Amino acid sequence: MIDVLFLAIALAMDAFAVSIGLGAKQANTAFSSAAKAKSMLLKLALMAALYFGVAQGVMPLIGYLLGSALLGWLASAAPWIGCIILIGLGAKMLYEAIQGDHEEEELGLDDNQSVDHKLMGTMAIATSIDAMAAGFTLNLLAVNAWLACLIIALVTALFSFFGVYLGRQSGTWLEDKAEVVGGVVLIAIGIKMVL
Repeated sequence: MIDVLFLAIALAMDAFAVSIGLGAKQANTAFSSAAKAKSMLLKLALMAALYFGVAQGVMPLIGYLLGSALLGWLASAAPWIGCIILIGLGAKMLYEAIQGDHEEEELGLDDNQSVDHKLMGTMAIATSIDAMAAGFTLNLLAVNAWLACLIIALVTALFSFFGVYLGRQSGTWLEDKAEVVGGVVLIAIGIKMVL
């Protein structure tokens, strides 16, 4: 079960990084009162937790179900395929952190744009595509996949909620660091699968 917790934390890092960026963007927005600013920040944090948590919980479940269908055909190669998927996802996260790629910028979110449900949904899907690929590997871990997806969703929701507040306080300097941690953890889990 510790592998699931580490996987959940690693998969939450993209959403966490975007949430930090959203919080930092919120810090640059002028409000008519401190109460209005607090209210809008809470709304943004709750939206991030809901959207990112649900997307990160559903996508690995889809990957798990697809992986279950293919596992019979690929049984002998499955650990290596899972290893390659996780190492590839981890390397992608490390590359993006080094390059400074930020999903909210790629999606065209600028400082003057408010975050609505459509944009939040788009960001949630964009940050959870990796989780679908990682869901394939749930077939290779001795865990209940449904429980694992629930844990992934809850961890992502918590990280996203607090990421908005952390971003409000710290700015964007934590975004890349979160992605580095996630990338390293995914690579480590991938290597562990074949050892």
